[in-house]
Amino acid sequence: MMKKLTIFITVFTIGTTGFSQSIDKIINVTEVERVERVLSADDMQGRKPFTPGIDKAAAFIADEFKKAGLKPVDKNSYLQSFNMLRIKFVSAKGTLNGKAVEERDILALSDKPVLTITESAQYQKVQVSKDSLYPVYMRLSSTPGNYLLVVDTSARNLFNNLRRRSTLFAPASSIVGLLTTEDPATYSIEYNQEVTAMPLNNVVGILPGKGKKKEEYVIFSGHYDHLGIGRPNAAGDSIYNGANDDAAGTTAVIMLAHYFAKQKNNERTIVFAAFTAEESGGFGSQHFSRQFEPDKVMAMFNIEMIGTDSKWGNNSAYITGYEKTDMGKILEKNLEGSNFKFYPDPYPDQQLFYRSDNATLARLGVPAHTISTSKMDSEKTYHTQEDEIETLDLKNMTEIIKAIALSSTSIVAGKDTPSRVEASALKR
Repeated sequence: MMKKLTIFITVFTIGTTGFSQSIDKIINVTEVERVERVLSADDMQGRKPFTPGIDKAAAFIADEFKKAGLKPVDKNSYLQSFNMLRIKFVSAKGTLNGKAVEERDILALSDKPVLTITESAQYQKVQVSKDSLYPVYMRLSSTPGNYLLVVDTSARNLFNNLRRRSTLFAPASSIVGLLTTEDPATYSIEYNQEVTAMPLNNVVGILPGKGKKKEEYVIFSGHYDHLGIGRPNAAGDSIYNGANDDAAGTTAVIMLAHYFAKQKNNERTIVFAAFTAEESGGFGSQHFSRQFEPDKVMAMFNIEMIGTDSKWGNNSAYITGYEKTDMGKILEKNLEGSNFKFYPDPYPDQQLFYRSDNATLARLGVPAHTISTSKMDSEKTYHTQEDEIETLDLKNMTEIIKAIALSSTSIVAGKDTPSRVEASALKR
């Protein structure tokens, strides 16, 4: 039978349920710095996909999960492997309502070298406007199926951008886009491309649930990829170390894995995930998310850029999509009496809820949120070579990780279940 304990930590005192190990012994500045320093080191080469640096980072994360005592995602490995596809356009031709379609007015996102689409093929037709093109495209690209996007000509610039960007992706669907002012009653399209498989890995460890709710999941995640090596800056530094973005979030996931593994009484199964290819379009989290039945995922804590203080200063962080579920309220309840405060996202115009690795599961109704402290209107080192460990407040970052650990305990223990994201809240 679980009993109520009082846990004392550096910044605050919180009553929690069933978690008895002293958090300071597991999550402390020394350990946080150790992990963060490895992940953001120059020899990780900026952790860009398809480089030796990201493979080295994946091996380090997998070793940390093993040391924590997590089970691997499959029998033999903590690596969740999948392929991204590099595609090279060859040719396209077609007719629409009996008239020829220009090659530039056709795009495709598919793993097939040759696509032949007619009105008799099994493609769901979706009308999109200039305002809806990007959100619809992103949603459908991670939703299995075959889709024909009929794109209004007012979206030509956005359409052209998609054609240029659709060269590297993880297959979940086949999408063909037509730029037109007409509603296609009859059409025939042939699209040819070269397709090359490019292997990538998420790193995933599992802590099985101990009770009747072991078939329910709580996810802690962050992305471990970054931008690699680019042109030298004024100081001659060419490595994008990504200390805050998002070695900080990955460090948090590793610390939380060590912490919860030592508690040994999680009612729900906890999944710890480090995603690849977030900077390339969120492909790692999309693949990961498709492995779950959404109804079985009770909560997702995605952690992104927590190495600098928030706009409110120390002992604070914000939750994207705060208003879409009551998860934030649950976390606040578990932190009552402490010095730490979670706030709603202060940058709603930037649509952060839809831009990070929580988005795929959130669109399926999961209370999946990103926790961050990044000042998105003034984060000086964002996507620069200056994003190095020396710019981080490691003490404050440690307290944020502790706050996530303690505020999530009632969800992990199966005592609280956040409300779901309603479909109406996902319309953009």
